[in-house]
Amino acid sequence: MTGTRRTVAALFLLPALVLLGALVVYPIGYSVIRSFYDQSGDSFAGIDNYKALFTDEGIRTALKNNIIWVVFAPTIATALGLIFAVLTERVRWGTAFKLVVFMPMAISMLAAGIIFRLVYDQDPDKGVANAVWVGVHDTFAEASAFPKAHPGRQSPLEPAKGGGFVTKEPVHTGQAVSLPLVGVAPDQMPDGAKNAAAPKADPGKITGTTWQDFTRGKGVGKLNAVDSAELGYPGMKIEAVRDGKVVATAKAASDGTFTLPADADGALLRLPASNFKEAYNGLDWLGPALVTPSIIGSYIWMWAGFAMVLIAAGLAGIPRDLLEAARVDGANEWQVFRKVTVPLLAPVLAVVVVTLMINVLKIFDLVFIIAPGSSQDDANVLALELYRKGFSEDQPGIASAIAVFLLLLVIPVMWFNIRRLRREVRR
Repeated sequence: MTGTRRTVAALFLLPALVLLGALVVYPIGYSVIRSFYDQSGDSFAGIDNYKALFTDEGIRTALKNNIIWVVFAPTIATALGLIFAVLTERVRWGTAFKLVVFMPMAISMLAAGIIFRLVYDQDPDKGVANAVWVGVHDTFAEASAFPKAHPGRQSPLEPAKGGGFVTKEPVHTGQAVSLPLVGVAPDQMPDGAKNAAAPKADPGKITGTTWQDFTRGKGVGKLNAVDSAELGYPGMKIEAVRDGKVVATAKAASDGTFTLPADADGALLRLPASNFKEAYNGLDWLGPALVTPSIIGSYIWMWAGFAMVLIAAGLAGIPRDLLEAARVDGANEWQVFRKVTVPLLAPVLAVVVVTLMINVLKIFDLVFIIAPGSSQDDANVLALELYRKGFSEDQPGIASAIAVFLLLLVIPVMWFNIRRLRREVRR
């Protein structure tokens, strides 16, 4: 009645209101005003800075990437969180698994960016992603052990069409053929390589040796002849080609020797290009094509645990009798999940998705740290472009316009979330 309560309330709220005004209201207002001025801040630019949002190539790329982020990152993180929460509900080690999945949330964006910069390293000996990828690839498509091998001086071999090497002259039965090569470092030779054996003629067949025609030391060894210290090329594939068709094939033994049947008589011997294929080095995860999906993957690694914890809390509040009733009525587990569990979790899923959408609209740290300079333009997002315009390119007017644009993008999502929360309170 006397207004004392309002006065006391105002006094208690005053410090918070001052901080809110100084840290939120004033920066927003200043950014809005600054967005209408030019680079110097002295001349009124009108909406020119906002026009740049849709004409500047860098900003357009950032906007496109932000759309990709908003569509995929929250959806995949929420889906994984839902799967983890449901699958770990009934297992004894579910709590430990949830703890492990949630642990990345304790890591800062900066630290996570440094971790994934190493994970995505191009070198399979350093980057975990390429180490796994190359391991899987080589399981089904084994790399050549001789990618640098090539004919030496006065070699009976010459380059073949389509890659590889072919003999200059046809071979005949009873002939011993020498196929010398050089170019493989001694420490790069396969472990199974043995000292090369000189080819021995065999009537009715074509025999030969393919080997590393190089011996350490000046003046040591004889050109195009097998010496005692030289190693054979184990596993080297040899094809007999006549009239453009392969009529016979052989594979060199550990000492480099091979034997072809009489069908190869009069054919040229070819060492196909597959013998010299460069070792598979994995994917360029941080190249222009994959940098954005790769960074989204690191974000999901961090935030799937957040989604899982919230969804698990909502799952714990679902009445078990509803689930059991569905099972009694004949529904299988997939039907229970799709028709009962997911609809009952809809409010929680909405909270998670909306929260992550707001979060990804502001994403900056991961993109700035993970994307190398060569592909940072391709991974660009609005928050990073704001930083670059404001601090690197000295265009504060455009930077302020990007900040206001980001605020306008976040407001509808926040408004939807507030309305949904109010509806929940009314229920």
